[in-house]
Amino acid sequence: MLASQGRLEAVLATRTADKVAQYEEDTSIADAAMRLGVRLYWEDEIDAPYSSSSRAVAGLVVAPCSTRTLAAIALGLADNLVTRAALAHLRLGRRVVLVIRETPLGIAEIRNMLRAAESGAVILPAAPGFYHKPRTVDDMVNFVVGKILDVLGVPHDLYARWRRDG
Repeated sequence: MLASQGRLEAVLATRTADKVAQYEEDTSIADAAMRLGVRLYWEDEIDAPYSSSSRAVAGLVVAPCSTRTLAAIALGLADNLVTRAALAHLRLGRRVVLVIRETPLGIAEIRNMLRAAESGAVILPAAPGFYHKPRTVDDMVNFVVGKILDVLGVPHDLYARWRRDG
């Protein structure tokens, strides 16, 4: 959706995320970025434009956000392109959405979520709602994606909004 609207500039990815994508989606991040028509930057490309706050864009989404990346952002460790970009955005008060999908959560993860939120990040667990009566996995995924778009201020119709009858 963001790519088709010209709102997705680039994909920043870790090698671990690529392994997860290949396992879960049977595709590589490089293939996905090519299909979207956007540039891909790997975690070790610290000379990429997004490693500097002079190239921060309106918002940055880390999805999925591993607990390792969460910890690095929470503690201000700019040790790869993803964490550097997130910290650059936070320094400028830009939107950073961390889509956490680990479960259950331990004390360390909860503390890191609090630290990241105190720095300005939005913590958005990849937890679908059920009030809109999802029927497929796509419906549940679209709910989470819709919530991300809500945080970014991007209009969408990916799920039915809550409404109280009566």
